[in-house]
Amino acid sequence: MLHWNVLFDIHEHGFSRAYLLLKELGTVYLSDFDNILLLEVNSIPQFLETLKRMITKDSSLSRLFSLVVPVTTTFEFQTPAEFETKAQEVILSWLPSLAGKSFYVRIHRRGFKGIIDTHHEAGFLDRMILEQLEKMGHPGQIMHEDPDALINVEIVGKHVGLSCWTYEDLQRFPVIKLG
Repeated sequence: MLHWNVLFDIHEHGFSRAYLLLKELGTVYLSDFDNILLLEVNSIPQFLETLKRMITKDSSLSRLFSLVVPVTTTFEFQTPAEFETKAQEVILSWLPSLAGKSFYVRIHRRGFKGIIDTHHEAGFLDRMILEQLEKMGHPGQIMHEDPDALINVEIVGKHVGLSCWTYEDLQRFPVIKLG
């Protein structure tokens, strides 16, 4: 299994510079998809603070990345059913932090075209969260504009990275670019 916890979508013509920069921050993995790099770092908060300092010193670095997506959990899958089962298991562990809040699920897919339907899967996960929060007695609400929390799912071939970000997290770490 590939070990990564940050996904980058690199702007055109910035790939070499981005690759060299990221090598200083962790272990870089090339993906099978154009301009997508995966990074493994020891600490997401430390990585975010370091990247923030680097961009403060050299603002041109921020133009290298169209996406900077830290993830807290990764897994591999082969089928849509396996994806749903594993994603649901991860997201269920986040329910206490979603209780009574607005949220939505965002999925970016690279690969599995025609096999994974991102709109269907996001809807499935949204409904599952709503049902579980209702059962807990702390109903939530799907809100696409300024939600309290954003559940981000990055699919890169058979690899998936998931994270849950609050509005406060995104304000504290402005280098996160979820797209």
